[in-house]
Amino acid sequence: MFIYTLGSMTNTFFVSLQRMNNLTQRNRRYNDYPSFSRKYFGERVQKVSINAGFTCPNRDGKTGYGGCTYCNNQSFNPEYCSEERSITEQIEQGIRFFDHKYKTQKYLAYFQAYTNTYEPIEKLVAKYEEALHHPKVIGLVIGTRPDCISNELLTYFNTLQNTYYVTVEYGIESTLDSTLEFINRGHNYQNTVDAINMTSKAGIHTGAHLILGLPKESREDILGHAKRISKLPLHTIKLHQLQLIKGTKMAHQYKEHPEWFTFYSADEYIDLAIDFLEYLNPEFIVERFISQSPTELLVNKIWGLKNFEFVHKLEKRLKDRDTWQGRYF
Repeated sequence: MFIYTLGSMTNTFFVSLQRMNNLTQRNRRYNDYPSFSRKYFGERVQKVSINAGFTCPNRDGKTGYGGCTYCNNQSFNPEYCSEERSITEQIEQGIRFFDHKYKTQKYLAYFQAYTNTYEPIEKLVAKYEEALHHPKVIGLVIGTRPDCISNELLTYFNTLQNTYYVTVEYGIESTLDSTLEFINRGHNYQNTVDAINMTSKAGIHTGAHLILGLPKESREDILGHAKRISKLPLHTIKLHQLQLIKGTKMAHQYKEHPEWFTFYSADEYIDLAIDFLEYLNPEFIVERFISQSPTELLVNKIWGLKNFEFVHKLEKRLKDRDTWQGRYF
């Protein structure tokens, strides 16, 4: 197992690509996650998703009820990922899912479903350390909300990363308070700024997630997200297109007010993602551009593109447009 020290991690992230000249040397016009992963880990590493039985403060009444209007965790949880199984069992099932292709690879335990810092710290630590006890797990990726983090937990993560890789990944979704209220997030953008600053200051690798194309947001609003988050001390960023999931409140809103929604074709979304990249901090590592929910759960049409096919088309479009991440940063 690799040993990851805080100092080496910090150097890896902040001594990064220096805008366009370094990007072109790597034959990439954006700061891509696979290149970072190969360089940082020195071997193939795969995330294995875990549903640890958490809930969210906008579900249990602390900040609201019903959860985010777009949310159905079934749309992104793998089949092996079920809270009816123990964390260890989920990791074993996930490894079996991937192991037939890559026998020697290591794994990151990805606490993905709902808010994975939303319990008393002693319960959180027990769940995290059950995952880390597995001999093939070399780190944690913790998906959470910006209103569910504490200095006590960040201190624990800081200590933990003396031995393991640790990422805290925040759902930003939008930088507009009007949108956050409309989708029932239960927090505002200032909460996001505060949480990311606090996490980065604690020396923790900090990731963020945004949805491009939320209701009532224009192209100018979306590019504004890139400009605003580029001021934050982030390391990685995940993007994905709006996917309308059957049975959600947002799906019902679409039936009543389709004029609130803009659904992009694959080509339109590629250009939008590139426009977003042009304003994005070139130091940020882009982990993904799209997400793929099961077809049977979707209201809006799918593009019929696998992730690698989408990335190939996007990279070709970047070259055709002769542009790159951070061009207007």
